[in-house]
Amino acid sequence: MSLLEVIALTAADARAAQEGGADRIEVVADMAADGLTPDPDLVEAMRKVTSLPMRVMLRANGGFRTTGAELDRLRHAAGKLAEAGADGFVLGFLDSFGHIDTAATGKLAAVAAPLPWTFHRALDHAVDPVPAWDVVRHLGGGLDTVLTAGSARGVDAGVDVLVRRAAEDPDAAGMIMAGGGLRRKHVAVLAAAGVTAFHVGTAVRPDGAWDAPVDAALVSEWRSLVSAAAG
Repeated sequence: MSLLEVIALTAADARAAQEGGADRIEVVADMAADGLTPDPDLVEAMRKVTSLPMRVMLRANGGFRTTGAELDRLRHAAGKLAEAGADGFVLGFLDSFGHIDTAATGKLAAVAAPLPWTFHRALDHAVDPVPAWDVVRHLGGGLDTVLTAGSARGVDAGVDVLVRRAAEDPDAAGMIMAGGGLRRKHVAVLAAAGVTAFHVGTAVRPDGAWDAPVDAALVSEWRSLVSAAAG
């Protein structure tokens, strides 16, 4: 079964995503920094206008590393966001060497439990993505989705990597959610390899602009595309 996740920045975005047929929302703030943790008030406002599952970003800065102080703030935020209506979280960190920071990620995932979570595109920025992918997909502890473009440069550059990962292991294919510059032409190729989850942001906004609201009609077009390709 396919999944279409839409990035929502406002309650209006959340409403439009649901109207267009999205399956899930990723709630973030500040896309200039590629998505940071939003205020619980925003999550609460979204919950009032949508019944869709909402995965909320836990990320305190524009990079993929974190500090002990930031981690403490994020752990506190997770509780507040869950109370506001979050159904899951999006998180993941790299250490100072560019490897997956399993300690920081594990600490935050433990606080998020029992809610499920997505490991975000920190994976694509790892110094060596091959062993990083193997580490991430075995993290466990509620992890059920890995948001990845296959490359730090986006899906255009990483589509072959995603296809190879999916083809090598059907179980791993079920964890992959393709996103990060995803374009319509990529969907059929990825679906043929076994990828069934897709993540869009600017693709469902007029002119591909973050300052434009989510367009329900564009979401509907993507819903039809994903359904036809991935079932």
